[in-house]
Amino acid sequence: MTSTQINDARPAPVKEQAAPAPNRRPLARRMRDWLTAFSFTVPALLLFALLVLTPILYALYVSFFNWGGFGAPSDFAGADNYTRLFGDPVFLGDLWRGLLLVLASVGLQLPFALAMAVLLNQKLRGRAVYRMLFFAPYVLSEVITGVLFSMIFAPDEGLADKVLGSIGLDGLGGLWFADQDWVLPTLFLVMMWKYFGFHMMLYLAGLQGIPPELHEAARIDGANAWQRFRNVTLPLLGPTIRISAFLSVIGAIQLFDLVWVTTQGGPDHQSETMAVSLFQFGFKRYQIGYASAISIAMFLISLVFAVAYQRYVLRRDTEGALTNMRATR
Repeated sequence: MTSTQINDARPAPVKEQAAPAPNRRPLARRMRDWLTAFSFTVPALLLFALLVLTPILYALYVSFFNWGGFGAPSDFAGADNYTRLFGDPVFLGDLWRGLLLVLASVGLQLPFALAMAVLLNQKLRGRAVYRMLFFAPYVLSEVITGVLFSMIFAPDEGLADKVLGSIGLDGLGGLWFADQDWVLPTLFLVMMWKYFGFHMMLYLAGLQGIPPELHEAARIDGANAWQRFRNVTLPLLGPTIRISAFLSVIGAIQLFDLVWVTTQGGPDHQSETMAVSLFQFGFKRYQIGYASAISIAMFLISLVFAVAYQRYVLRRDTEGALTNMRATR
């Protein structure tokens, strides 16, 4: 072959194609999208500012006054209400009792709810009826629950004392809500009866979202029931457990209805919570400035806990949700 034929046989050089220009939406369309999103969020933001931010800011303002609730606040007290707050043994006791209720809720109520959820997730005869019965107390209002258990735990004449007496355990009966040593455990029993069904249903929903193939694979690999629960169920149920614990803690911090109906914080403040103290000072003693300081303290405690919990406990769950949202765009 001649050199001319060899050159003709060579493939023609491939022209480099220019990279496609980025798909940039017109500015007018982007502005229209932003205005549409803004128009949908403005009503929610206005309601949030009116119903949440405004009361918080007004309570903060009032907390710097000695005010009885009539007329405009005029007796400026500075930080006296907050100084009084953290020097008040009743309020410090409220903090301690709130901590005990939080620990009891997380350490006793949630494991019991989880155990019942695991049990009722099995193929049991009549499990739908059991689920309904355990969830039914949560449907009742706190006032009805408080009145009901005030009668059940009435000294001597209540159902609890009569049942214990009928089986020969008279010595276990007592004053219940009227006893300084027993009022808090009794109150927690009522709380547990009222709220554990809600957490049980949360766990049931989480359990039903776990693919059964994972348990089957673990069973084939030789894992027993406890190993399957510890290595398969618990890790996959982690997000549900973390949300349940968060709701339980916030609910214990803000507990009011059950306490007020059953004991009104007595006897001798032994069942009082921060919310009950707030109500006592604000609506019984008309010390609105001091009650506002209590409300700000409750708000800050809840806020700090919520932010820290989301930052250090829920971080992995929220990051996963954001990653999935970005991937579907």
